[in-house]
Amino acid sequence: MTESSGLTWLTHYPGDLRAGDVLRLALTSKVYGAAIETPISETPRLSARTGNRVLLKREDQQPIFSFKLRGAYNKMAQLSAKERDQGVICASAGNHAQGVAYAAQRLGLRAVIVMPETTPDIKVAACRARGAEVVLRGDSFSDAEAYAYTLQAQLGLTFVHPYDDPLVLAGQGTVALELLRQVETDGPLTVFVPVGGGGLIAGVAGVLKALRPDIRVVGVEPEDSDAMFQSVQAGERVRLEQVGIFVDGVAVKQVGAYTFDLARRYVDDWVRVTTDEVCAAIKDVFDDTRAVMEPAGALAVAGLKRYAAEQELRNETLVALTCGANVNFDRLRHVAERAEIGEQREAIFAVTIPERPGAFRAFIEVVGARAVTEFNYRFAPRAQAQIFVGVQLAQPSERAALHAELTAQGYPVLDLTDDELAKVHVRHMVGGRAPEAAHERVYSFTFPERPGALLAFLTHLHGRWNISLFHYRNHGSAHGRVLAGLQVPPGDETAFAAFLAGVGYPATDMTANPAYRLFLT
Repeated sequence: MTESSGLTWLTHYPGDLRAGDVLRLALTSKVYGAAIETPISETPRLSARTGNRVLLKREDQQPIFSFKLRGAYNKMAQLSAKERDQGVICASAGNHAQGVAYAAQRLGLRAVIVMPETTPDIKVAACRARGAEVVLRGDSFSDAEAYAYTLQAQLGLTFVHPYDDPLVLAGQGTVALELLRQVETDGPLTVFVPVGGGGLIAGVAGVLKALRPDIRVVGVEPEDSDAMFQSVQAGERVRLEQVGIFVDGVAVKQVGAYTFDLARRYVDDWVRVTTDEVCAAIKDVFDDTRAVMEPAGALAVAGLKRYAAEQELRNETLVALTCGANVNFDRLRHVAERAEIGEQREAIFAVTIPERPGAFRAFIEVVGARAVTEFNYRFAPRAQAQIFVGVQLAQPSERAALHAELTAQGYPVLDLTDDELAKVHVRHMVGGRAPEAAHERVYSFTFPERPGALLAFLTHLHGRWNISLFHYRNHGSAHGRVLAGLQVPPGDETAFAAFLAGVGYPATDMTANPAYRLFLT
């Protein structure tokens, strides 16, 4: 820290920061020049379903619809006069960018925000509308961040980190100060906090453990973006090779040094959730509040539900921090499609039935009174037919029961409810078999959502291998999901491996995926 900020008592080293220090910084934070004290919302439906009193701390109601405003404003409000005159810079494609832009507007500071070129126009426009200078650079956050540090050195600006800064995480910690005043209970209290880089949970856990060490703090991460959980397990910061893109607000490859040290000291437990569970949580919050969360905003609710079920919690007070509501509208179609599965109200099966008249009716008779939510089929000249079917469930246990009933009636059944490839791609391609596609390799690619991305991919391909399958699916994020089949003859394995290494887009081999094998080969 600098003397100009009035924090000479705090060293530069993450290991020196303790809960008492976080509390002291939170109590002296300057957040309310921009942020508001957000309310607590009751959730009658979710409370009844979980058997606990479930409350939401509504950070989605901040002026920028995210808690990020607290930390950004606190950091910027405590800059020295010289630092204020020079201005600030940050790298972000989301809520932190809007927090810095809003805080700079309120404080009258110059703000330069570096964003990936894939950032949706609505977010770029929101920052520019608040007077920030937006610079677009690269396809990923890493590209934007690297360039932001280069600009910082050139322009002499102060870097406002999204999470790994004592003043930023202490600003987020003011959420906990409010929560302690707002929630009164004589019984056990557990607070569920979404985790990305760790700023929110470091601040919240530090404040709570300094004042109320009896309160249980649980960190929540997506299963495909769990950098903090893996770091705590390893005892050191772990850098992930890839992160999931659906819960983009917490898609961080490596957590902060300050935040890791505080989290491993003061967080009591961890829970990881699936994309489907996050979608179900978005619906849960909507049902009780009529508010629409972004995926990261509902992450803590998803974790609360799983944790309460696994730990068999009853008659306790559980608080989830709903951290943001900056959702791309077109992403809601994906949320609606997956929420029922996340709530375990729908099962997806691949079923083999005879390829003859009357077979469909016989199958539906076994399904019985259950509603069929999806049925995909394509005739093929063979004795057996493969169908892709969705069935509505009255309760989660019905999934296994239906599987057993179908098996008992002689139907070969494969449960695809948890198969990501089946739910994102295969369900839209059932029946597209191509016997002529010899030596087919199937890969799932993550493409940046920007003009020219597909052309760059095809140019890199050089026409050497024939494309035998292609399915693209946009979910309203900065990245698109592509399933591609390429015919790679024997002897081309080395060249093909070099192609994958050099294409520049994350790729996962899906050739052995059971849904692909059943429906597309």
